[in-house]
Amino acid sequence: MKIAILLVAFISIQFACVFAQVKQLKLLGHWRDSSVVGSSAYDNAFNEAWGFWVNNREYGVIGSTSGTHIIDVTDPNNIFQRILIPGASNGPHVVHRDYDDFKCYLYAVCDEGTSSLQIIDISQLPDTAFVVYDSREFLTRAHNIFIDIPKARLYTCIENGAHGYSPLGLYDISDPVHPKFIGHYSQFGDITASQVHDAYVRNDTAYLNCGPDGLAIMDFSDPSNPKPILTRKPSEYPFAGYNHSGWLTPNGKTYVMADENHGLPLKVFDLTDIRNGKVVSTLFAKKDTMNAIPHNPLVSCDYAYVSYYYDGLQVYNIKNPAKPVLEAYYPTCTLPNLRNYKGSWGNYPYLPSGNVVVADMQNGMFVVEGLEKPCNAVYSCQPVTTKTNTLNANFTFYPNPVSDFLNIQNENGLSLVKYEIINSNGVEVQKGSLHDGTSIHSINVDKLLPGIYFLNLYVNGQLYSNNRLTKLP
Repeated sequence: MKIAILLVAFISIQFACVFAQVKQLKLLGHWRDSSVVGSSAYDNAFNEAWGFWVNNREYGVIGSTSGTHIIDVTDPNNIFQRILIPGASNGPHVVHRDYDDFKCYLYAVCDEGTSSLQIIDISQLPDTAFVVYDSREFLTRAHNIFIDIPKARLYTCIENGAHGYSPLGLYDISDPVHPKFIGHYSQFGDITASQVHDAYVRNDTAYLNCGPDGLAIMDFSDPSNPKPILTRKPSEYPFAGYNHSGWLTPNGKTYVMADENHGLPLKVFDLTDIRNGKVVSTLFAKKDTMNAIPHNPLVSCDYAYVSYYYDGLQVYNIKNPAKPVLEAYYPTCTLPNLRNYKGSWGNYPYLPSGNVVVADMQNGMFVVEGLEKPCNAVYSCQPVTTKTNTLNANFTFYPNPVSDFLNIQNENGLSLVKYEIINSNGVEVQKGSLHDGTSIHSINVDKLLPGIYFLNLYVNGQLYSNNRLTKLP
């Protein structure tokens, strides 16, 4: 009876999304690696999209069964793969990967196989990116992650690891490459969550999508005792289904939420009074209304960018939350809608150019022209200046190019010096320590394949220099 009353009361706003003149966004670039295999579950080669801006260049990220593809989209008419970071688990069993970035590091997880948390140093792009942390210390699998940047905290959703299963995990990443465990959680006010499928967090306020158990907005300022701000069980909001994901507007007053079910619309919450937040409108796809599945909404300025599986990218103007308007779209997928999980998985609308990166599970990465430049604070990686110049006076590398033995001259006899060699795909291929006090140390690189490498030198655990090496046959 409660659900029936809700639906009757909601009839006046269920069709509030207006289908006005809807324009197709302009395609600027497309990338796909045909060698990437499809997943055995859905035949999906690709999955999540992300993006970032480093050293005045724009990059899109797309996950695949192979790993993490970092695509240079600075010139959207000429996009190309800058680097592939192989996943700790990869192959046709992989379906899900997820990403977020913080202080020049890209965080990556996978929800299949025996995977890991990978932390990738992106500060030296366009030259290279490489894994600096690849560990199963805390988790082997996670479905999604989200970083509360102001608080330097990493939230992990549907986490599996050495400590078992947890709906939600929380980690301190104030030292970005050395995460510290804070806690595991499943109780959110009156919701006992079997899972937290996804999360959006801003300054300790966490918007948790609890799958079959509804929505919980929590205050995590005291992580030892998180407190509920607003909870909505499936019986307490209209058109409820599997509570999948959501995103907050820059002003914090509107929240767009997806229930990942065929035929169910997105919901627009008015959070002006957050403790009494309510759904004020719904968002339907332009076509295939009964078959369409909303997936992964992200909000930039007054627009909600939604990856809608078979229906591609849908862009809604939500300036007036009670009367959203479907304004633009891009059809990444031409397959007939067979009520499966194919097409557009995710998107990233926050590049400084305003261009939008879209991931399609069969067709790879699309770059389309956005409706405006993002008003959100665009996260830009500005690499920290290291002591490279100073230490280069203390260390000499020769010969370069090298064929068999690389000599490192430690002119000041520094101790606790370690090295690693990274290939052009960002993968560590060799590492070791220099003997304390030894003036010259020889490294046998004869087994390395010919090509470009990077020699990273660490003193007391701090990266001091990055040097390009050429390996001869």
